[in-house]
Amino acid sequence: MLIAQLAVILFAAKLAGDAVARLGQPAVLGKLLIGIVLGPSMLGVIENTDWLHELSQIGVILLMFIAGLETDIDQFKRTGKAAFAVGVLGIAVPLLAGYAAGAALGMETGAALFLGLLLSATSVSISVQALKEMGRLQSKEGSAILGAAVIDDVLVVIALAFLLSLTGGDVDLGAVVLKKVVFFTVAVLLAWKAVPLILRWFAPLRVTEAVVSAGLIICFAFAWFAEATGVAAIIGAYIAGLGASFTDYREEVLDKAETIGYALFVPVFFTSIGVAADFSGVWQHWPLIFGWSVLAVLTKLVGAALGAKWAGFSWGSSLAVGAGMVSRGEVALIIAGIGLEAGLLDDELFAVMIIVVLVTTIVTPPLLKAIFSRLQPVRQTA
Repeated sequence: MLIAQLAVILFAAKLAGDAVARLGQPAVLGKLLIGIVLGPSMLGVIENTDWLHELSQIGVILLMFIAGLETDIDQFKRTGKAAFAVGVLGIAVPLLAGYAAGAALGMETGAALFLGLLLSATSVSISVQALKEMGRLQSKEGSAILGAAVIDDVLVVIALAFLLSLTGGDVDLGAVVLKKVVFFTVAVLLAWKAVPLILRWFAPLRVTEAVVSAGLIICFAFAWFAEATGVAAIIGAYIAGLGASFTDYREEVLDKAETIGYALFVPVFFTSIGVAADFSGVWQHWPLIFGWSVLAVLTKLVGAALGAKWAGFSWGSSLAVGAGMVSRGEVALIIAGIGLEAGLLDDELFAVMIIVVLVTTIVTPPLLKAIFSRLQPVRQTA
């Protein structure tokens, strides 16, 4: 069954991606939509099983590792101010708007704040793929989006721990902050010093593909360390890619990692997002879904764009950065699950917010395409 479903996913994902690309949209959009078609919401050909989830996790980790390998470090440094502003305002605007909307609906303060926090989360894995397809990943906008995603992840997790501690959850805020400090200190040090040594040590080994194996070991080790300290695994994978990008083995690792990732794991990840969607019984709440979806898209778009504009970007570039931060992805799904367990979301609102997260994920690729198409076709990236 597993082998047959993998064959169906890969076949359908590639055809759907090609069909959407021929219509002038990023191919990733087709992979997301075909997941909905194949999943339990429509045809029911593919089930949302544990193995699919695990394979998809490998896919998103490899995707962010590749993004780290492709990052232009000089451009990344130059967009540091923008990344910070985008990360902060990209959280503040959705947080305040989400809280206000929840309060207007009569929710308790804790639940309303949680909804605002849920809207503040960002997962740029979808944006990364769309930017890659458009050749914009190494642009100043792409660098600002990637940098802001790291800042966003840290601030949202700390804010979530603070909220849970106030609402009676068994959370030690000091320990949460300490873990973040430990992760970034150790991860940056290892990426700077240990990653080049490991790659050089593996290179002369008399086994096939020793260097790319070393790169994958580093990638998964950093992702595991990130999760163990409460940071998203994709952030760990991205930092691992940054570390490997400084070495003489960058091109070899990048070439082989792209082959492994895009042949199997990355298409499974994109398709699994659509497969995981369950629309049964939620359409009776379509006014809530519509309202929260519009709020989720606009607040992140506006907040992140204002941050980029404050940092000196043009309005066009600022909107492009804002669009790249719209997708909530797997990060918001994790936060929603925490809220359900903590009693801050009921089952009905949880189902609604899962659809809202899916909507933000699906609209991101065409939104990025539309905004970037209005920018200059050739941009300096170094």
